[in-house]
Order: sequence, then C-alpha cells, then structure tokens
Amino acid sequence: MKLQQISFAGFPETTMEIRNLFDDEQGVSPVIGVILMVAITVILAAVIATFVLGLGDQVSNTAPQASFSFDYEADSSLSATNANGVLTITHDGGDAIAADELFLRGSSVSGETGNWSSLSGTVSSSSEVRAGNSADIQVSNDDTIRTVFQSNDGGNSATLGRWTGPEA
Repeated sequence: MKLQQISFAGFPETTMEIRNLFDDEQGVSPVIGVILMVAITVILAAVIATFVLGLGDQVSNTAPQASFSFDYEADSSLSATNANGVLTITHDGGDAIAADELFLRGSSVSGETGNWSSLSGTVSSSSEVRAGNSADIQVSNDDTIRTVFQSNDGGNSATLGRWTGPEA
C-alpha cells in the first residue's frame, strides 16, 4: 500500500517535519531587537529626566556622616553670664567636616559664636573637624544644642548631633 500525499488547493505539496519547527529562528531576532530598543529608550529617558529636573545635583550633595558626643559640666562661677555650665562637644568619628561648615544651634548660642571655627577648642578656623577634635561652649542647663552641618553653597544642611540639658 502506497501513501498518497494530499495537496490543498493553491498550496504546493510539501512534507512537514517537526524538526524544522525547532530550528526555525526567523522571528527571534526582530523581537529581541525591539525589546532592546525599548529598554535603551527607557533608560536614556530616565537619565535625561534626572538631570533636567535637577535631581542629579542632589545625588552628589549629601551631608557628611559623623557622630558627636556631649559632656556637660556644671560651673557655678558662670551665673553672671546666664550660663550654668560648659558643654564640651567632641567629634567621635565619621567624615571630616570643614570647620566653617559646622555650626552649633540653640538658645545659648548666638550669631557667629555658633560657628565651630570661632569656638574655643582644638580646631583652627582654616582646618577640618576630625575625630578627636572638640569645642567648648557655655550653656544653660535647660538648653538644647544641635550640631548642624551647613554647606557653604547653602544647598544642604543636616543635624549631626543633639544635646538636651539636664533640666530641659
């Protein structure tokens, strides 16, 4: 008995093998190409949007990471100056910070005396505050003092440490 091939109207006679279906990769290349083009376009748009919207500047303007310790010592001889003691602020570790970008804020601190470089301590006005450096300030025992980083360009500020007096 002989197998007869059937042809459909308008189609040539062909024999189809299943192996040919697995080896046919004609449609793969265009699909991968389209996916890559879309991915590249999305990434490029995100990068351009970041800089156009001004978010690119904020990535590089981060506050330094540093830790500070506070040591308060009561001093009764300071009562005439409206202060009850001396607070010693010490940079314990972390990033070095320019002395003119480090400030102390609180009701006992006024004007330029809040700039770290103008305080009595172990840092000169032209240097950086590094681990081990300290500064002294007269405070009242009910005050709250914050150690604040403020960049010279005014674009970035962060509170790096905080002390609350014993009677605050």
